[in-house]
Amino acid sequence: MSSSELIALSAREAVALLKKHEITPLDLIDAAEERIAAVDPAVNALPTLCLDIARDAAKSMPKPDSETPGWLAGLPIVVKDVTDVAGVRTTHGSLIFADHISERDDISVEILKRNGAIVIGKSNTPEFAAGANTFNEVFGKTLNPWNTDMTCGGSSGGSAVAVATGMSWLATGTDLGGSLRTPASFCSVVGLRPSPGRVAGGPQRDPFQSLSMNGPIARNVADVALMLDAEVGVDPRFPLSLEAPVRSFQEAAHNSATPMRVGFSPDLGIGPVDPEVAEICRNAAARFADAGGAVEDASPDFSGALETFQTLRASAFVVNRAPLLEKHRDKMKPEMIWNIEKGMAQSSGDISIALRERGALYQRVAAWFENYDVLACPAAIVPPFDVDMRYLERVGDHEFENYVDWLYITFAITLTGCPAISVPCGFTRSGLPVGLQLVGRPRGEAELLSFAARFEEIANISPLAPINPRPGSA
Repeated sequence: MSSSELIALSAREAVALLKKHEITPLDLIDAAEERIAAVDPAVNALPTLCLDIARDAAKSMPKPDSETPGWLAGLPIVVKDVTDVAGVRTTHGSLIFADHISERDDISVEILKRNGAIVIGKSNTPEFAAGANTFNEVFGKTLNPWNTDMTCGGSSGGSAVAVATGMSWLATGTDLGGSLRTPASFCSVVGLRPSPGRVAGGPQRDPFQSLSMNGPIARNVADVALMLDAEVGVDPRFPLSLEAPVRSFQEAAHNSATPMRVGFSPDLGIGPVDPEVAEICRNAAARFADAGGAVEDASPDFSGALETFQTLRASAFVVNRAPLLEKHRDKMKPEMIWNIEKGMAQSSGDISIALRERGALYQRVAAWFENYDVLACPAAIVPPFDVDMRYLERVGDHEFENYVDWLYITFAITLTGCPAISVPCGFTRSGLPVGLQLVGRPRGEAELLSFAARFEEIANISPLAPINPRPGSA
């Protein structure tokens, strides 16, 4: 097969050919290298490559005859540049770590390698994955392949771009306030934020935290399910980690189903949304009705979610980044400094109130899911915007107070612990992608993937990737 034919394969198709010995991991690495050389100069998604290490791993890869659901059989992947890969540069998008070489693999990378993944490079990210526009002082800006004047979102922006353009079949991401879902929406790929504990990572300074999670990015729902199967499993260093399910996530995605009771909200009742995005997502959610489900305007009560998330996020920044602020303030972007200092100024009472509010929100959400199968809403409240804007400052007459608040549509869902997926659902009149966010029951990834696969079938948008970068007006 030619390089272009290999790049066009879905991850599942590539793995099937690997298992049948019709292609080799080296074939795929060569195809990826050729594609990266052709495409990445236009988008700047993969600033660090480790192709020699990948080829060494490919040569020692066991024969691809495993029937384990998550066995990737030597499939090349890329890893977000906040996640350690042994022997490879990991900068966190920060000048502080610009020359840092990881000594060991992150737990999530260990598991992926054990399940047959081969890492070919690191994807660009905002500094310490803070913010939903992928730029940093080490590698610069990553551009949206649908219009290179626009942001690809973040913070897993490099991963989303790499998958959308065919530089990789799968990619890792992390998601605190929407870092998997926002770039998936902006790049017209699929990104899943799993339940806390579903994908192990670290070791972490706070191994019991449940806000930031690892998850997969792929071109379609079934490929996301494949990667999730390769990521799951218990690790004692990650105390929240869950056992791999008896029924594979791939099987769940294969057995697509229409949710019978769908609640749709354009804004979760707590913020502004671009009218065109709201219309596209409403029409997309209505497709479930065409398939036999009932769709109505409904969502849990998310009141207080903005303040609750900002308080808990700032507290997490103190845990993870305050020591760096003390030593390297001059090397940190202003948004990072603001977030850490916000956390340091909070009282124990502030944090206690936020924890109580989060608990109350969870109970409201759990009760809501007694009457509904899935919650549908936009995965981002706007289409991709000018990449030179550090963050979205306003929608209509509403001005956001900081660099995080515009992500409320995803971070409110983070607070619930429910799995959430962004699936491509349409394009604006100017040709920019829009993603529909589907939120499932607590720990309900299998059911959610089944619903998402059904939506993908009736929307028929995923075959558009991989794409060649489309230059903007400049």
